[in-house]
Amino acid sequence: MSTNVVSPESPPRSRRGWALALIAAAQFMVIMDTSIIGVALPRIQQDIGISQENLSWIFNAYVVAFGGLLLLGGRLADLFGARRVFSAGWLVLLVGSGVAGAAGTLPVELIGRALQGVGAALIAPSALSLLMMLFGSDPRQLTRALALYGAAARAGGTAGVFLGGVITEYASWPWVFFLNVPIAVVALLAVPALMPSSPTAARRSVDLLGALTVTAGLTAGVFAIVRAATVGWASTQVWGPLIGAVLLLTAFVAIQRSSREPLVRLSIFRTRDLAPANVVQLLLGAAWIPMWFFLNLYLQQVLGYSAFPSGLALLPMTLLIMIGMIALAPAAINRFGAKAMTVAGLVLLTAGMALLAAIRPDGTFWIDVLPGSLVAALGMSLAFIPSLGTAISSAPPEQGGLAAGIVNTSYQVGSALGLAVTTAVAAELGADRPGDVSALTEGFSAAFIGAAVVAAAAAVAAAALAGRTRREPPSPVPDDQGPS
Repeated sequence: MSTNVVSPESPPRSRRGWALALIAAAQFMVIMDTSIIGVALPRIQQDIGISQENLSWIFNAYVVAFGGLLLLGGRLADLFGARRVFSAGWLVLLVGSGVAGAAGTLPVELIGRALQGVGAALIAPSALSLLMMLFGSDPRQLTRALALYGAAARAGGTAGVFLGGVITEYASWPWVFFLNVPIAVVALLAVPALMPSSPTAARRSVDLLGALTVTAGLTAGVFAIVRAATVGWASTQVWGPLIGAVLLLTAFVAIQRSSREPLVRLSIFRTRDLAPANVVQLLLGAAWIPMWFFLNLYLQQVLGYSAFPSGLALLPMTLLIMIGMIALAPAAINRFGAKAMTVAGLVLLTAGMALLAAIRPDGTFWIDVLPGSLVAALGMSLAFIPSLGTAISSAPPEQGGLAAGIVNTSYQVGSALGLAVTTAVAAELGADRPGDVSALTEGFSAAFIGAAVVAAAAAVAAAALAGRTRREPPSPVPDDQGPS
């Protein structure tokens, strides 16, 4: 098995714990920025004046930039050094957070959120590359480091909902963005002392054309689906961008086939389990993100919760996910295998969504929210880790970084597309009529049904995985094969 070695210029062993803490904090932050705006969205909508169908773009502007540029971020880390790109990502995130927090119009808000996504796309793959450089020489330490890294990601996604409620209630919604600024400053000051340096590659090109076509294609596709809620599926305003998306993504594949230094080496998809595991991750994001998005809206717009109680109402789900991923999932995977737990988790997630679909206009937290959210959270905690591990470990060691970039992209793209589709469905069935709690409930219920269908499809896809009888940690990748 090929392993990384710690660079001679790595920080002393006594500082590696602090370096890991910074890497985990980075992963926590970039995922938290996906979810922290959920509770704040009604306040942002009211203050800036955003239509219900355009509200999801505050989420999608971040996710599309993040997901579409993750592969490029990994490639830049290879070419210019992970530490340098890691620092650049924090700087871009800092600027984007300041713009998003100070925005007074929708276009400026979307620019800020897109910049945040660009920063996250630089931070996430370079953080994983730095982790490999620090701990790759010791498989035991690497396994523990990857466990903390993965737990930080899930904790960031769920904790963001609660923190968003606290900040929105007791400060104001701009602080869900301004929160990043002091953390980014501390990170930028700490990087030189904590992170290892790495040699940069010479005479290698960046596939900018590939990055541009894939990002533009994804953006056009999401825009078309969101726009359908307003103008209808038969409109040229929908089919024009959809056709453009297909053409751009087709061009991306052609570019990857002909490029000497492609963003994605397409041969990797011939690896057993990689494609189905990425389909599972894409569908998992497409089911999970719409669930918390519409659950937040149901709590505030139908049950009448303010921002802080809304975040507090989702705290049990947050705690269960953290416990499930850290304690329950590893033991269950060791006992029953990755494939079995992926399928079982997705079945539970489907059941949780189905329970949430039974929400009522005069519902209560204890009956309409808590049971379904806990079942869904348990399913997510059991399905996410084994499907992610399968996607990464199915690739050969020399392509581990590329596999990690692809699976991260799959989840983020699935999140954006899933929210776009469910937003369109919900709006069509009444979720675009604020103040009419019956119509809102019907629209939100339809969104939960759609998410349940997606989760069920993910369970079917997971059944196609070859799987393993025992959980195995992903193999480290060599120094010159970090995230691509």
